[in-house]
Amino acid sequence: MHASREKSPVATRALLLETASQIMRDGDIVDVSLAELSQRSGLNSALVKYHFGNKAGLLAALLDRDWRAIVESVDALVARDGWSPQDKLRRHISKVIDTFYAVPYLNQLTMRMVRDSDEAEARRIADSYLSPLYRAYEDLIGQGVATGAFRPVDPQLFYFTLTGAVDRFFSARLVLRHCFGQDTLTEDLRDRYREHTIDIVMAGILARDGSGESTDT
Repeated sequence: MHASREKSPVATRALLLETASQIMRDGDIVDVSLAELSQRSGLNSALVKYHFGNKAGLLAALLDRDWRAIVESVDALVARDGWSPQDKLRRHISKVIDTFYAVPYLNQLTMRMVRDSDEAEARRIADSYLSPLYRAYEDLIGQGVATGAFRPVDPQLFYFTLTGAVDRFFSARLVLRHCFGQDTLTEDLRDRYREHTIDIVMAGILARDGSGESTDT
């Protein structure tokens, strides 16, 4: 029996998305070949049309899948009681780095979809994922400023600082290979970069006392 007949529609759709994600991770690319997708998933490529309409629909669904976890996570974090703004920001940076380690193509795919989509779809992507993340940074930074933990920082620029730092690192496999002789992004390297990024970002946003020392405790 063909693999596609052994799976429910929900499972088939999920397998197509995960296989597309794996192809982009392995190839360090933001595109998929339907022939390779069919070969690696064991599913007929015609199922892409059935579930997503076309390849662009597949990529849009993958973008939705990957972004949804980030937005839901940061919204819950901002609303969480009992955590200081410092702890919330550290946790968020850690989550973003873990997400980009799992799906390093995310920011590049986002930019491609915004660029290649019509105005309505580009606006949907921005309204669904980019704007909520910016608003969450407004809230989180505002909480920190209100408590005296953070100095005033432009949330828009903070968004570009953090996403740029994370995207640049996890889409730099060729740089690692040719400059540092390292062909893969290992868990150890991810963990080191997580601590490095948290240290750098927190040092930049924490309020300072008169001696120039961080007020973070």
